[in-house]
Amino acid sequence: MSLTEQPPTPQMLRSSGDRILMHVLYGLHTLAWFSAGVLALVALIINYIRRSDDPELLYQAHHRYMIATFWWTLLWLIVSAPLWLLFIFPGWLAYLAVLIWYLYRCLKGWLRFRDDRPPTDFPTDPTTPT
Repeated sequence: MSLTEQPPTPQMLRSSGDRILMHVLYGLHTLAWFSAGVLALVALIINYIRRSDDPELLYQAHHRYMIATFWWTLLWLIVSAPLWLLFIFPGWLAYLAVLIWYLYRCLKGWLRFRDDRPPTDFPTDPTTPT
């Protein structure tokens, strides 16, 4: 280590660890379909635990985004489940639409997190005009 380099501070290490965890959570949510949702449940539990512990608003927003994505997906899967009773084709179409929507939300949030942006474009300050 040269004289100009500073050793990493605990805050810097914490931030990089939190950042890696957030990438892992997005990865778990994105790959959840290959595990019949088990990976999403693991990520959801961690999202709930870490949501209030993160002091940074950006991280809190991404935890809330992943939690909302999970619950909306589950709702749409339950609502579209009766289509399987009609015939297999409508059920497949409905589940495929939910899968595409879920992957879109996961990838959109992940890419926005990578760029240090909130998961949505909604202003966080209520006094900011839209």
